[in-house]
Amino acid sequence: MNRHDETTGPSDAQQITLRGPAELADALPYLMGFHPNDSVVMVALHGGRGRFGGRLRLGIPHEPEEWAPVADQLAQCLIAGSEKHESRPDAIIVFLCQDPAAGESAPQVMERLRPLAQLLRTACGALDVPVLEALCISDGRYWSYCCPDDRCCPVEGNPLALPGTTVMAAAAAYAGVQVRGSLRDMEAGLTPWKSPAAQEQERVLDSAGAVLVSRILDVDGRGEVARETLALARDLMERLRSAPAAGAGGEDSRDDALITADEAAAVILGLQDRETRDRAAEWMEGREGGSALRLWRALARRCVGPYVEHAAAPLTLAGWVSWSTGDEAGARVALGLALRADPDYTFAQLLHQACNQGLDPETLRRCLRGERSLRGGGSDSTTAERGGLRPERGTSPRPVRAPAAPGSRHSSTGRRKRSATQRPSPRAASRAGTEAGRGRARDTRRRGHRGARSGD
Repeated sequence: MNRHDETTGPSDAQQITLRGPAELADALPYLMGFHPNDSVVMVALHGGRGRFGGRLRLGIPHEPEEWAPVADQLAQCLIAGSEKHESRPDAIIVFLCQDPAAGESAPQVMERLRPLAQLLRTACGALDVPVLEALCISDGRYWSYCCPDDRCCPVEGNPLALPGTTVMAAAAAYAGVQVRGSLRDMEAGLTPWKSPAAQEQERVLDSAGAVLVSRILDVDGRGEVARETLALARDLMERLRSAPAAGAGGEDSRDDALITADEAAAVILGLQDRETRDRAAEWMEGREGGSALRLWRALARRCVGPYVEHAAAPLTLAGWVSWSTGDEAGARVALGLALRADPDYTFAQLLHQACNQGLDPETLRRCLRGERSLRGGGSDSTTAERGGLRPERGTSPRPVRAPAAPGSRHSSTGRRKRSATQRPSPRAASRAGTEAGRGRARDTRRRGHRGARSGD
């Protein structure tokens, strides 16, 4: 029925035919590289044999009244993105993935999501692209919203195949493609701490911000902060690389223990400067790439409390290194979280779009290597005069939060409070991007959930 051109891992010319809803449901984790919890997934099909093309993922909106506009947006996004990258889809497959809530059964989940499936089918049909199949996957079972025959699609659903027993599992094992748990598991390694240590990290971020805010807004001081940030980041990368193998606690726990709160705060705040961040993006491959990825992941976990928006920088760097080293699934997750932290973060928008369109990261790698070469061997001791990643020059660094008055340290929305004297000039680059990107950012704030991002 469908040919699978693997885009979530190593791929050759291997062709796999999937027949019917059962094999489609079993193939979904291999299409995405993870099990997409609480997600709408849409996959474009091309040609008479239904070759898989672009794919799109979005967290299922909590409020049913949001489903109609979200369905329209998803359909437009997938079809327009497919046209830009390849061709207009000939059909679309829809997956709705959600496990039961407390007191709810899987068949009840299927019925509750049925209106969303119908809205998605209608939205795609309105753009003259039919939905070939719409599946609900919940609690290890699947249902087809397109099949009217209770004999093959019973009310209680059909069980998914055992892991590792399907044609997709065999083909993925042959190709070296792995499914790395659920989306929830992957996001957990990138989300801010909720432990008691988070309070101490927040206090240190406050103290560091009080010292750095005046330096980073000064022309000379900004350069000094950049040099200190890059030097410290390099030291931390070397420390992570030289550490013994992780024990039972895992790599994330070990990496957290190797970085002090003061060190994390200094690098997090330093990366809010666009030029410093772009210099850090040069650590993108080989041994540098591996240790840089661990550092960016660890720093993203330290962006606690009202500093969650600061996570956009390390998350975007984590997404870039993942994409650069061939981990597209990990890149999409990191970049999706970066845009959740700051929907207007231009660097994340551009990388997310490029990754989802299947562009070759080597073009950007060559640009960054060239920048490094122009500085004479890649020294990190000076601030870059030019940056291949920057859409324009002369923009200001990201604001650094200074401590507020006692009793009013955080606003009711959890955002950082800044006085006019503490705020640098607006970042033009962070407000750039396409009209569609800005519209999604505005929609995200209005709806209170993630905007539609192709391939997330």
